[in-house]
Amino acid sequence: MGNWLVERRLSQVSTRLKSLRAELAVIDEQMIYLGDDADDQEIRALVAETAGASFEARDARRHVDAHAKHRSKVVEEINSLERRQDELLDRM
Repeated sequence: MGNWLVERRLSQVSTRLKSLRAELAVIDEQMIYLGDDADDQEIRALVAETAGASFEARDARRHVDAHAKHRSKVVEEINSLERRQDELLDRM
């Protein structure tokens, strides 16, 4: 593979890594807020003992779980791109 092609791919991988790391920072910040909100909803559901409060607590927890799943996928993609970056650097 030509050196220019390796450099181009490295640039693409680097750009994508920067984007994913920024996205991960946003996700982590949102996870803090969503986790706190879910905890609050669960406490309210325990105190209120109503079906509506329980539904809101479950819904808030589902949001946290969905965000955690998305975070996991972003972390996987970052790890994959870092491995790809290492491979490309080895080729240079």
